[in-house]
Amino acid sequence: MKIKEIYNYLNELSPFELQESWDNSGLIVGSMDEEFDEVVISLDLDLDMIKKVKPNSLILTHHPLIFKGIKRLNYNDYQSILLKELIKNDIKLISLHTNYDKTHLNRFVFSEVLGFRVEDEDDFILTAKVDFEFDEFIEYIKEKLELNYIKVVKVKEKISSVSLTTGSGMGLIDKIKSDCFLTGDIKYHEAMEAKIRGINLIDIGHFESEKYFTKSLEQNLEKFLTLNKINSIIINSKNPFKYN
Repeated sequence: MKIKEIYNYLNELSPFELQESWDNSGLIVGSMDEEFDEVVISLDLDLDMIKKVKPNSLILTHHPLIFKGIKRLNYNDYQSILLKELIKNDIKLISLHTNYDKTHLNRFVFSEVLGFRVEDEDDFILTAKVDFEFDEFIEYIKEKLELNYIKVVKVKEKISSVSLTTGSGMGLIDKIKSDCFLTGDIKYHEAMEAKIRGINLIDIGHFESEKYFTKSLEQNLEKFLTLNKINSIIINSKNPFKYN
């Protein structure tokens, strides 16, 4: 199969034109007329996972390896080292980032993982009505997302509405009208801002909230790949953080 065939399918599934202006989703390494033997799905790239990928494979990631123009490849930094491995082993790369957030990933986590019914949707933000006490809600989120540790900002005891944005969503705080906002990478001053606004926060982690990309995309690709007799596997990148 040629890359342009699966690229066109992905573009129908989650149009690349929906990505944010700063994003770099699409074909990152390779050309449209090249062929590949196997599809590998991963949240990110790291050296360990690339070494497990067979030559002449196509990797589909959530996060693009390249966001801005590269002026040199000196093989001393993260991007250059991984690009060298990809090129050396004839491995192609397509990324589906903010476009896939909008069309699939946020909804998958909100509905399929957390079990909430979407009642309002605003680009990256999904909202639902719920009925929880705050401490009860924390335990519910920890169980559903398989989190051992969780960071919270508590300003209200009663949770009657919740919003979610996977990854890093605190830049959207102006749009949050719910009692509680679930997102990742919450910083100190952002927490202070939410407290003033009267919004509870639960930091569900960047990796932890987006790791479901692989399962979501695999489900959406299953019929297409089976029809075209292309094998797919998940070789997920590892969370760089460890919690003690």
